[in-house]
Amino acid sequence: MPDDEFYNDLISLYNKTYDPSAELAILERLSEKLHLMTITDLTQESLALHEMVASGGGQDPGEHIEKLSMLLKKIKDFVQTNNPEMGPPMASKIMDTSGDQKSVIVPDEFRCPISLELMKDPVIVATGQTYERSCIEKWLASGHHTCPTTQQRMANTTLTANYVLRSLISQWCETNGIEAPKRSSQPNKPMPACSSSERANIDALLSKLCSPDPEEQRSAAAELRLLAKRNAHNRLCIAEAGAIPLLLSLLSSSDLRTQEHAVTALLNLSIHEDNKASIMSSGAVPSVVHVLKNGSMEARENAAATLFSLSVVDEYKVMIGGTGAIPALVVLLSEGSQRGKKDAAAALFNLCIYQGNKGRAIRAGLVPLIMGLVTNPTGALMDEAMAILSILSSHQEGKAAIGAAEPVPALVELLGSGSPRNRENAAAVMLHLCSGEQQLVHLARAHECGIMVPLRELALNGTERGKRKAVQLLERMSRFVVQQQEEQESNSRLQATVAQVFPQAPEQVQEREIPDQLESPASQYPTLL
Repeated sequence: MPDDEFYNDLISLYNKTYDPSAELAILERLSEKLHLMTITDLTQESLALHEMVASGGGQDPGEHIEKLSMLLKKIKDFVQTNNPEMGPPMASKIMDTSGDQKSVIVPDEFRCPISLELMKDPVIVATGQTYERSCIEKWLASGHHTCPTTQQRMANTTLTANYVLRSLISQWCETNGIEAPKRSSQPNKPMPACSSSERANIDALLSKLCSPDPEEQRSAAAELRLLAKRNAHNRLCIAEAGAIPLLLSLLSSSDLRTQEHAVTALLNLSIHEDNKASIMSSGAVPSVVHVLKNGSMEARENAAATLFSLSVVDEYKVMIGGTGAIPALVVLLSEGSQRGKKDAAAALFNLCIYQGNKGRAIRAGLVPLIMGLVTNPTGALMDEAMAILSILSSHQEGKAAIGAAEPVPALVELLGSGSPRNRENAAAVMLHLCSGEQQLVHLARAHECGIMVPLRELALNGTERGKRKAVQLLERMSRFVVQQQEEQESNSRLQATVAQVFPQAPEQVQEREIPDQLESPASQYPTLL
């Protein structure tokens, strides 16, 4: 049936003419009317879009395909943000760093959907789902051709290592005092070499990248972007053909669309671990930061995502942090689109795992922005904000900056009503604040805000890390309360002693006891005439 609202919503997003304040409401209506309400729906739509591009016979996909892709990404981000799949927490027996078994609640996103165990070597399949490598290999070896989670038929059996998730799992293990899972020592199966036709097609595209014709450059960059997105095999073939230096040269292009295609192609190539080293050794970071500062909004988003992908490798965190990337990410977090802010927050979180980058982020003004997200009534990016705040609070400058923002009321509120992860991060931040120079100020403020009740509840029912932080914070709060009571009792005893020594205080002396004329010391001496 004709639907003017539906049509106007679709056209406004397609042409980017919508009111930013109405973006979330528009996306909600579109996701319902287009029946894109689940990850399965979105994956099917994304595959259909790729088929449209593939059916073009290698021609420039055109602006309308790019706009459709952008629209689909916006809806996907909206659905994932507003409809997180949250199941009941499950406890697992895991070896801690001392070699003992301990029962911990593993976050669902760190579990393999097949084995339900903490993943050691997470890999991504063609449908975008992540599994433990050994589990999905057994599934495929048994003759299955569908994704276990979505039941979709997989276009190929390529397994792409999920380095981002592996890094987050390692960070979670370290935070919780758990021995990080070790990957199998068996070497990965070698990637099949490019066929002659594939290599010829890629070489032709690389030649166009060097063309003096801006249209040919733009078309070739767009096609490489889509090829690199399709699978790991393409990513390796494109990089081996020498595409990385050519794409980097286009990051300074005056054509914003060409620049956008080039940085997004690099993002897709960076997903393959072998390509990360090639991109970094080519000196890519300053050029990516240039796009992050000066590109279109979508180019800036993908530049931030590229830095996040590269920063999974610990040594690259140091290199990226020293190139001026952090202030540019803070700016994007402040003024970017919703997706841009999310990409910037993810990159900043990863970079700030390295201690040396924390000071850079704090001096770039990250803390006030994060506190603004923490106190935002909409709760947008709350998970990312609290994760970053928890990391920064372990830094001396970060602790001072957070303390100056008067965070205690918001943190106490989160302790009582936040998600399990946000509650544990709030406890971690409070614990750092209550152990510094201003600890008495923060302890007193926390006591005024009624922190004891949510802390006791967290100590009983929180995550393992949350319980540990809550118990430590309860001990400090209890010592503070006892100290305050002892001071009050001491003051009361002092007042009682004073009252015994001086039964009548000066204000209690009655008027009749005061002589009409006070005897002056001078009256004891004769008056001189």
